[in-house]
Amino acid sequence: MIPFFDHTPAAPKICGITTSEDALGCIEAGAAALGFNFYPPSPRSIPAAGDLAWIKKLKTDYRDVAFVAVVVNPDEALLERLHGASCFDAIQFHGDEMPAFCAVEGKRFDHWIKALRVRTEADLASASAFDTPYLLMDAAVPGTYGGSGETTDWGLAADFVARHPGKRVILAGGLAPENVAGAVQRVRPHAVDVASGVESEPGSKDTSKVAAFIQSALA
Repeated sequence: MIPFFDHTPAAPKICGITTSEDALGCIEAGAAALGFNFYPPSPRSIPAAGDLAWIKKLKTDYRDVAFVAVVVNPDEALLERLHGASCFDAIQFHGDEMPAFCAVEGKRFDHWIKALRVRTEADLASASAFDTPYLLMDAAVPGTYGGSGETTDWGLAADFVARHPGKRVILAGGLAPENVAGAVQRVRPHAVDVASGVESEPGSKDTSKVAAFIQSALA
């Protein structure tokens, strides 16, 4: 079992990796999981039809680091492409995917994660319908599928974690080196996820921010 999926506290997941250099910097800083975005409107997206050999090489060299493919309402061609790449330990459904779809398509990978956009208690009502222990809680921002930098309601997340000990909640949304320690203390999630909070610009990671984030999250 890759530590990120099994151990609590899990080291952070750094999402929106676009280059081998950024991936290596995050791994060297102590990241236990990397997210690779395949949603074209995102400034952190990677062309699914492009060469994924660099990701496969990294996975070969760093087998204990979880590699996660992030998708939004994916079609069959994308799912088959990502599965066939043989370098992703998990797929993260970050769109409007229904429970039945996730249950079937998630089986292509060793693990699957469902992202929930959370603003109210009602937004969490569907959580139990998804047949996976891995739920990522992100801020609900109209017109976006994540990556907004807005903070998730920590109170709602903390209540959900306390009431659902069998779920492994990955907290996302507006996290940064300055606030992640407080988020971990308040919510007690399985892991934390960050993208914009550790960047110098969209799609480019700042290794000093990544290191500070990881250190604060695990303090």
